[in-house]
Amino acid sequence: MVLSILQMVLPVLITFGLGYLCNRKQVFGAEGLAGLKAVVGNVTLPAVLFFAFFTAEYSGKIALLFGIVFLSCVGGLLLGFAMRRFVKPYDKFMPFLTTNFEGGMLGYALFGLLYAGQTQIFAMVDIGQSFCAFTVFLAALKATGGEKVSVKALATNMVRNVVFVCITLGAVLGALGVGKWVLASAVGPIVSDVIRFIAAPTSALILIIVGYELRFQKTLLAPVAKTIGIRLLIMYALLAIGALVVFSIIPFEKPLFIAMLLAYSMPAPFIVPLYVDVTGHADYISTTLSVQTLVSIALFIGIAAYSLA
Repeated sequence: MVLSILQMVLPVLITFGLGYLCNRKQVFGAEGLAGLKAVVGNVTLPAVLFFAFFTAEYSGKIALLFGIVFLSCVGGLLLGFAMRRFVKPYDKFMPFLTTNFEGGMLGYALFGLLYAGQTQIFAMVDIGQSFCAFTVFLAALKATGGEKVSVKALATNMVRNVVFVCITLGAVLGALGVGKWVLASAVGPIVSDVIRFIAAPTSALILIIVGYELRFQKTLLAPVAKTIGIRLLIMYALLAIGALVVFSIIPFEKPLFIAMLLAYSMPAPFIVPLYVDVTGHADYISTTLSVQTLVSIALFIGIAAYSLA
């Protein structure tokens, strides 16, 4: 069992460490990092997400998970606002670090190590979070940043985001049965192999990027530790409630529960500093996301052990 756990965990730790060393040794600079992000964000990750939703099983189960996860994310945001006084004066954007989860840039990569070729299971959990991220989460984030929010602006963000477009396209085609029809046809193996070949570097590239972007401000460790503690408390409480509801309606499925466990263990979305002006809070946000990522990887080790139990 120990060797099996190491087989899952060591690639994560080593690749993550390589990303950190690439920064320390300046193997590549800001332009190189931007190039890697562009490749992941516009090519390999969209391929992963499209295929996951394209091949997902659409039934009442996915509708149930969508509702539970969406409501969990909204609940996490509201609880974050209720508890943000504990991290003053860094409370402005704190609620956005206590809800949702980074599925695209980390969750799929880690779940793929637990259940190779079965990312559609994680997709069933991620779809509710993704929809919340581009609607309620983003609207509240922009409003907190002082921007006027409109339905048109949110829709524009969705349409222009390659990841969201691929999720939506894959989900629509999958729900219509096109995915099953294509994969069952003579060209199915070709389509599958092409998409998987394009998607193959995603996990390694993501972990290199995340490792490269590790940021630590020692003076911020107290509010960061409080934020992470609050996030874990909120997310695991919501996970317990969500899992109880889901598996009281459908039979228990260990891979699905592990997908939920992994999702709720991920850091907050990395998009927080991308859509609003976070002047005065940037160091707090980046340090929190960095430490959350390390905590998530530590939790992944336990999840990997449970998956093999």
